[in-house]
Amino acid sequence: MYEYKMKLTDEQKAILEGRDGEVKAKVMETIVRYGDMFEASELIPVTHGEGHLVTSFGLSLLKPVYRVMDELIGAGLKVEDGFTIDPRPVDTANVKYGLVDKILNSTVLYGKQSAYEEQLKKLGLKDSNAFSCACYFDEVGNIPKKGDVLSWAESSAVNYANSVLGARCNRNSGMIDIFGSIIGYVPKFGLLTDEGRKAKWKVIVNTEKKPLPQILGSAIGIKVMEDVPYVVGLDKWLGTELTDDVKAYLKDFGAATASNGAVGLYHADKLTPEAVEFGESLLVDDYKEYVIDDAELERVYKSYPIMWKEPEKPGVLAFIGCPHLSMAQLNEWSDKIISGVGSGKVKCETVICTAPDVREKFIKTEKYKQLMATGARLTSICPLMYTSNPLTKSKRLMTCSNKLRTYSMARYYKDDELLAIITGKEAK
Repeated sequence: MYEYKMKLTDEQKAILEGRDGEVKAKVMETIVRYGDMFEASELIPVTHGEGHLVTSFGLSLLKPVYRVMDELIGAGLKVEDGFTIDPRPVDTANVKYGLVDKILNSTVLYGKQSAYEEQLKKLGLKDSNAFSCACYFDEVGNIPKKGDVLSWAESSAVNYANSVLGARCNRNSGMIDIFGSIIGYVPKFGLLTDEGRKAKWKVIVNTEKKPLPQILGSAIGIKVMEDVPYVVGLDKWLGTELTDDVKAYLKDFGAATASNGAVGLYHADKLTPEAVEFGESLLVDDYKEYVIDDAELERVYKSYPIMWKEPEKPGVLAFIGCPHLSMAQLNEWSDKIISGVGSGKVKCETVICTAPDVREKFIKTEKYKQLMATGARLTSICPLMYTSNPLTKSKRLMTCSNKLRTYSMARYYKDDELLAIITGKEAK
């Protein structure tokens, strides 16, 4: 048996020693080894039992994952409170694919998607609509409370849960998320500890206009990397209430800190739960400072590389919604596109991404028909998974998501710039 270093309870020892079967013992050993690697003091209970998995795609190459899933299923293990999961990779009904794209997606890339989803159902997948990186939307309903301990892995969801909701979760890897949810314990280290949630950076936002969340988050992520920042000055632009609009802003801001850096938690002065409760006492004694003004944001924006093979040519496909758009954001983007094109059509292929439950709600509105009349398309896929197809490398993809920009060859545009391209109108 593995010679563990951390403190375990009698119950945890019994599981590790095989009381509940060999497979569950393997799951426990994996969690314990993971904790020992990061010098965790002990295992603590997962108090928000509803999990969220990052591995939502049936890549044909993930054979070890499918073998492990079969072992879990064969042993009768599952996430008892169920789980949500990141977006599906493909949507042939609502996104255009060429014939070769379809063949590649359905065979070489995601040929195991249907079989994998059957495995997920047996392991506790909530329902067929549970595929979204923004599982914390009201429409999706996987919303931890302040102080809840989680076993999640999706970087933007972990960032949001820690920061905006005040829950506690480390930036885990795929498979660790489901193991912790099945076993009901996670190692106590990092962002699960009071000390690990202290801020090493004080970021002072000193702009003359409301900063774009994607670029502000990018600047902070690049600067602080995996450290926790305490952000001062956002309340000037956002206020001190976590309204739907503010939560949407913080979603995109946080996703950029998590992808352009490796931020798992930020505190926004006078706004996020722990910052409201503890204020600047969350800063460590020897914290560093980073002042962000309009010039700094513009410098960061202009530093983004253009990776198109023919950068002088116009973009052909715009992706909006990475992470998925909230209902408020979906309505706002729809209004802008509908107003911008008038009685015409969008000037390039435009794909808008949102959670399945949000999409179903939006489809029932008159605005959905108006949006579809512009030629735009509404889907619930992961844009990043779309770009996993190597054939997309030759397409000139555009986005207003700093996360998608970071993980793909898509070119980043500010919201108003991308809207101008989509509608054919000059940006104001």
